[in-house]
Amino acid sequence: MSTVFLALQDNDEARPIIEAIIQDNPDAVVDRQPAMVRISAEGKLVVKRETVSELIGAEWDPQDIQLVMISFGGHVDDDEDHFTIYWND
Repeated sequence: MSTVFLALQDNDEARPIIEAIIQDNPDAVVDRQPAMVRISAEGKLVVKRETVSELIGAEWDPQDIQLVMISFGGHVDDDEDHFTIYWND
């Protein structure tokens, strides 16, 4: 399997998204750098609307991840319930 990654700004808006990714992807590897957090995993990373909404205490639209996203590696699949980065091997 190939490794996918998501790089997000390390700011107040992104921190609950990062926490949700860690909760929902227990095998993900988190690399904290100055002003950025890079999260990688084998094959797939899923950001679930439900998890982020619970953490922020309000509704969250998965497309809002683009406001804090720096870069990603993989294919994107998103809808109203999730934002997923994946590779088809």
